[in-house]
Amino acid sequence: MKAFLDIETSYEGEITVLGIYREDGKIVQLVGGEISKSNLLENLGSITTIYTYNGSRFDLPIIKDKLGIDLDGYFATCDLMYDCWQRNLYGGLKKVEQMLGIERRLKDVNGWIAMELWDRYEKENNREALEVLLAYNREDIVNLPILMEKIGKKGGD
Repeated sequence: MKAFLDIETSYEGEITVLGIYREDGKIVQLVGGEISKSNLLENLGSITTIYTYNGSRFDLPIIKDKLGIDLDGYFATCDLMYDCWQRNLYGGLKKVEQMLGIERRLKDVNGWIAMELWDRYEKENNREALEVLLAYNREDIVNLPILMEKIGKKGGD
């Protein structure tokens, strides 16, 4: 089974949200103190392949550093950014989505704003900021299978 994974981080480089969208349609978002090696592995239980965008350079190394788990050692992993590069699609996920006509509701939120949202949630207990951050992360993970389809990548390619 496939899973699509994306993390958000704080200004200090801590993982604030870890989002997983499983092929069976289940969405899991671990937040703050819920983010642990055991929770991550439990939610990836039946997964065989993890898909990311720029995950080999960002998400997976941070998960390895912060949670002490090398997901490459447990699962097959595929960074869709490199598949996009092979199709002359360069840039961050949002830019590539735009080039491919993939819709995004939160057009103005990016990684820097995601850090600001977490900061507002932590310092002010701003639940609205957390909800926007979770919606942003959700869009990232649910758009990955759409991206895969648009570039003609099948699981296991």
